[in-house]
Amino acid sequence: MACSIQGCAPVLAGGIKMRRLKIPPLVLIAMLWLVAMVLIALFAEWIRPYGITALDLRARLTPPIGFGGTERHLFGTDELGRDVTSRLIISIRISLMIALGATVIAAVVGTTLGFLAAHFRGWVEQIVLMLIDFQASMPFLILALSVLAFFGNALGLFVVLMGLYGWERHARMARGLAIAANTQGYAAAVRQLGAQPLRIYLGHVLPNIASTLIVSATLSFPEVVLLESGLSFLGLGVQPPMTSLGNMVGSGREYLTRAPWILLAPSTVIVITTLAVSLVGDWLRDKLDPTLS
Repeated sequence: MACSIQGCAPVLAGGIKMRRLKIPPLVLIAMLWLVAMVLIALFAEWIRPYGITALDLRARLTPPIGFGGTERHLFGTDELGRDVTSRLIISIRISLMIALGATVIAAVVGTTLGFLAAHFRGWVEQIVLMLIDFQASMPFLILALSVLAFFGNALGLFVVLMGLYGWERHARMARGLAIAANTQGYAAAVRQLGAQPLRIYLGHVLPNIASTLIVSATLSFPEVVLLESGLSFLGLGVQPPMTSLGNMVGSGREYLTRAPWILLAPSTVIVITTLAVSLVGDWLRDKLDPTLS
C-alpha cells in the first residue's frame, strides 16, 4: 500500500471535508451574483457614468447598445433622457440598503422578543405569542399602505416599517431554540455559576443558535426586496429624485411597449437577486442543519 492506515486517515478525512464543502455550480453562480450586487452598491457613486437626475431630452428613449443604441448609454435612456445604467446602479444600492436594514431590524426585534418569552415564560410569553399571532394574521401590505399614506414616506420610516415585516418568524424560532437550549447542560451549568441572564443568552445561547437564525434571515431577505419593490411600484416607497428598483419598474410600466428596457432592466435584477438569495439560503440551511448531515 502507498500509505499506512494511520497515514491514510488524514487524507480520507480531508477528502470527506472537501466533498462536504463542495459548492454546487448554481449556488456558486448565485454567490458571485450577490457579491457583484454588494460591490455595485458599495461603489455606486464611483462607477455610475451619469447623475441619476441628469436630463438629455435629445436622447430620450434611446435603446440599449446592441439594439440601435450607442456605448454612451449601455442600457438606454428613459422618457426624460436619464441614463438607465446610472439609475439602475443607484437603485441597486438603495434597494439593498433598505432590504438589509429591514432584515436586521426584523431579526433583532424577533430574536429579542423570542428570548424574553423563553426566559420569563408565564404572562410575558403569552403576550409575545399574542403579538406573534396578531402580526401573522395582519395583512402587512394593507398595514404598510395605511402607515405610509398617513405618515408620509420618509426613507427612515420606510426602512423601519419594512423591518416590522417577518419579525414573528424570528421570534417563534428564537423562542423555540432558546427553550431547547435552556434544557441542555451548558446553559444550566453557566446559570449555576451565577451568570446573569443577559450573559447567558448573548454569550452562550445565541452563538449556538446563530446559524439557524442567519439562515432564517437569508430566507426572509428576498421577501423584503419584493415587498419594497411592490410598494415603490405603487408610489408609496422610495420617492423621486431618489430611485429604487421598484421605483424604476413603476415609472417604466407606461413605456412597456415603446421602451421596454426601462422596466426590464430593474425587473431582471429583482428576479435574479431574489433567486440568488433564496438559493444561497437553502444551501446554507442544508449545510448548517445537523439533522441533514
